[in-house]
Amino acid sequence: MQFNQTMIDEFTLLAKFPLSTKMQGLKLHSDAEESLKQAAQRLFEKGVIDSPDGGYLTELGLDLIEHVTVLHSALGS
Repeated sequence: MQFNQTMIDEFTLLAKFPLSTKMQGLKLHSDAEESLKQAAQRLFEKGVIDSPDGGYLTELGLDLIEHVTVLHSALGS
């Protein structure tokens, strides 16, 4: 199993979502890195977020962010 750059970009974007509440989302501005804008579009198409420019995490997104958080904690030490 390998992580490709596309997956890493999606992990990176997911990690930017606030974890303290489900009531906060994320808005990518027009000057955001192209890789993050493309990651947002892919995550939207997969049903992970509710808007192609960020928005809020869906139920699937909330599940995934828990896994991303565990990975980040484990690998970041």
